[in-house]
Amino acid sequence: MSELFRNTLSPAQWALLAAVPPAIFALYFLKLKRTPVEVPSTYLWKKSIEDLRVNSLWQRLRQSLLLFLQLLLVALAILALLRPGWQGTDLTGSRLIFLVDNSASMSTTDADADPYKTDGDRPRLDVAKEKVAGLIDQMERGMTAMIISYAGQPRVVQQFTDNTRLLRERLSTIEPTIGPTDLGGALELAEGLANPARVSVAEGAPDVEVVPPEPATVFILSDGRFSDVEDFALGNLEPVYVPLGSPSTANLAITALETRRSESVAGRLQAFVQAANYGAEPIDAVVELRRAGAVVDAQRLTLPAGEAAGVTLPVGDAAAAPGEGVLEARLTADTLSAAGDRLAVDNVGWAAINDPSDSRVLLVTAGNPAIEQALATSRIERLGAVETEPPGFLDSDEYRAAAAAAVYDLVIYDRCAPESSPRSHAVYVGQLPPGDAWRGGPDAEADASDASDTINVPIVIDWNRSHPLLANIELGNFDIVQSLRLDPPQNAATLIDAAEGPIAAVAARDGYEDTVLGFPILVEVGGALQRNTDWINRHSFPTFWLNVLEYCVARQSVGSRSLRPGEAVELRPASPATEEIVVVSPSGREERLRRRGERPFVYQGAGEAGVYRVIEQGREVRRFAVNLFDPAESDVRLRTEEDPEDAQRARVADIQIGNIRVASSAGAAPAREELWRWLLLAALGVLVLEWWVYHRRVYV
Repeated sequence: MSELFRNTLSPAQWALLAAVPPAIFALYFLKLKRTPVEVPSTYLWKKSIEDLRVNSLWQRLRQSLLLFLQLLLVALAILALLRPGWQGTDLTGSRLIFLVDNSASMSTTDADADPYKTDGDRPRLDVAKEKVAGLIDQMERGMTAMIISYAGQPRVVQQFTDNTRLLRERLSTIEPTIGPTDLGGALELAEGLANPARVSVAEGAPDVEVVPPEPATVFILSDGRFSDVEDFALGNLEPVYVPLGSPSTANLAITALETRRSESVAGRLQAFVQAANYGAEPIDAVVELRRAGAVVDAQRLTLPAGEAAGVTLPVGDAAAAPGEGVLEARLTADTLSAAGDRLAVDNVGWAAINDPSDSRVLLVTAGNPAIEQALATSRIERLGAVETEPPGFLDSDEYRAAAAAAVYDLVIYDRCAPESSPRSHAVYVGQLPPGDAWRGGPDAEADASDASDTINVPIVIDWNRSHPLLANIELGNFDIVQSLRLDPPQNAATLIDAAEGPIAAVAARDGYEDTVLGFPILVEVGGALQRNTDWINRHSFPTFWLNVLEYCVARQSVGSRSLRPGEAVELRPASPATEEIVVVSPSGREERLRRRGERPFVYQGAGEAGVYRVIEQGREVRRFAVNLFDPAESDVRLRTEEDPEDAQRARVADIQIGNIRVASSAGAAPAREELWRWLLLAALGVLVLEWWVYHRRVYV
């Protein structure tokens, strides 16, 4: 419990205030200088006589309501300056660090400043800032404090200072985000600033002022929606965990929205929507699908308590006309009201629809009629423009610039390979990608061209039917003359297995994917092309290449992967000569990007949920979506655990930091209830009453 009064004035200021009451008394004894006037009678001059008596210098003090009211006004003002209050937390130590969680779940409206009230109606972040403000008000002379907000990335809101006014001003600038919770990063930043000898400042980042290492009390204000912080030593930091929220808060959320091409109707899209119920009761939810703001379809879902359910809905044409590239799935207002939903940011999911006809595919080959014909169908044309170049094109500056700038969505290398991987998806036919990843790693001794890595007449024994690249494909009856035996990276998925080992696989690479067919389709013998496989005579051959473009091109344009809040995204220009693009956020904020050299543009400002638009040379060329889609943030229930003293009762769960368990301080509000506002209101009332009494005596 904190002290009843807090002295915030200097001795000189108190001396000035102490002189006010005697001054008021003195005013009542001042003798006014009047000019003597003779009158025939004093009947009409009673008030003047009374004033004369009051102003007699040594007259005994008479009862005066005005004097009482004026003294009461001064007393209330002085009492307000003493700042009386209660329910505070004693602050120990000379340095304080306030870690304020401003992640997505902190926008949940179930908090209250009263620590004993289990269910409120205010945003958790607002209550957290109010509690920190109360602690700042309790700081005494000699104390310094620092404020750090944290979500996906920690941010120093205010460095160490003893200026409480500045601390309160900077505290008010903390805004809610839609990011995840990363307490570990915030603790590392706090520990680094408390121990400057262990701080490492990133190149180009602004320097942060630090202080000599001393013990510090760290107040962690959060709803606990994070995992345990491992491998961290608190050292000279003394943690205090202040939980916010309620263990019984219900919430519904859209947890997935994916678009794909319809398998039954060409040129049409369908969307898969998933919703989750983070509450204790089952809910019948209605999900609406909207395109460009207009309702396309709606579906009712039964969401059991603590579970999720999904539904597939039709979208319409795959081509996205201007203004039609924004798709949203939302829970209806009636559904949210019935469930008692308290978090709004996850009630809507977004998806971006891009026109696949703007996609570019490069085929590099010395001549392969089989692949060229497979890529010349009308369905392929709707997915993107296919350009064909000879292997010598790989040595040109034009190719290097285009590959580095991510101009192409997909590059197919037929019996050839570049010096370095492009910034795009790639398919290698009869050739391995550059680098060591597909050659057993940097320590591998065998060369890919050795005969030991070549298989003569491999027999296909299995293929990955579940992978999209081999959807609707049967490979049980075709022959191969010769193939490479692949040694794919650890993260690879095998597509085709032969008795001797894998001969086709796909693996991720820096945000892209490399697909490798170990066997060439055609080979050159004596200057003439010959078939290396009779797969080209099967219906599955053109189907495979259609799947390649569906997977590598259409999937990126029609159903682009949803980005997480704060995730960086590479944006390829439509033209290699483009030096500047504009990214427009869902709220309309514009940011101009310039790129370095020939690399793609990189956008790192995705802090809002919704669909972003990319403008190049005055034309909208791309869209991408950012969503929460985070069960840890959507499940807003305050974590609880069994009370060791009462097995029938749950309590707010402790948090684990390194090897130390930090108990919650839910029963002690780290904030002070101040009375000075009420005292000032009372003083204002006394002032009005004094004015009324004076005017009634003088003018009535």
